Amino acid sequence: MLLLYSMEEYKDFSKRLRILLVKRKDLIVNTLSNIFTMRLIGNKTHGDLAEIGMAEFINQFMYDFKSIHVGKDLFRAKEREEDIVIINEVTKSQFPLSLKAYGDGPLQLSTDSDQKMFPYLEAQGRDIVDRDQIAAIFASREFADFNNINVMPLIYNEKNKQCNIMVFDHSKAIKNTTRILYIGRGESRGDKKMGKLRKHPIYMFLDGKNNYICEVRYGGASANALQRGLWTNTRNAIAYFDSITNGWIDYSHNLTLVKLFSLALNSTEKSHKDANEILQKDIDRLKTL
Repeated sequence: MLLLYSMEEYKDFSKRLRILLVKRKDLIVNTLSNIFTMRLIGNKTHGDLAEIGMAEFINQFMYDFKSIHVGKDLFRAKEREEDIVIINEVTKSQFPLSLKAYGDGPLQLSTDSDQKMFPYLEAQGRDIVDRDQIAAIFASREFADFNNINVMPLIYNEKNKQCNIMVFDHSKAIKNTTRILYIGRGESRGDKKMGKLRKHPIYMFLDGKNNYICEVRYGGASANALQRGLWTNTRNAIAYFDSITNGWIDYSHNLTLVKLFSLALNSTEKSHKDANEILQKDIDRLKTL
């Protein structure tokens, strides 16, 4: 099922979510604390559970919106990258949302599974500065999804136990890009911030002040997920992110939740149903605070 939607719908959803989190910061602190507690179980466990946790957060606390977790098997069959489908119950419109839990730093915005972006840029040149050419690149079929990738990253700093829900501003990136520069294998941009030598070639997108915006990684036949697609960096491109949580928020580990999972995996479905009723009563209590 390919969803047809307006970016305005996604922007409206993000705006409504931001308003909720400003008003009820305690709700998101509680949910994120539980999500990142899952890193105590496994380094990658929190990512999958973040999808179902945030989907349920939307269902429980965001009036006029409903979310459906797509699931991994269905996800792989989708034409778009999505973990959750958001439904506006007033307008009946729906749109996909990809949730990612990443540490503060490199962030993949799109896998570019068709491997079309990098080869297209190779045909355009290695130092692209002509504004008309840059505009044509963003308007091309190969870059058609650039402004239609709804990624809502849960960016975390595990050392400080902080999280920031940051959304990349694709429109601002398109508007401000003045240079698209090829950086080959073993090369660097030459400044301290981005001076690391590349193991694989990229095309780096820069603004008028030579600030980093994002990059397209080479995505050759032998490339893995870390070596292809559209990427950015939450540290180096901070000006191109909007924070849904209005900055960093502190979270804490919930060791009781780890014990709950241990018991749940060794108990029957009947007890799970009983526990669900207790948990729903607690959520209903939170709604009335």
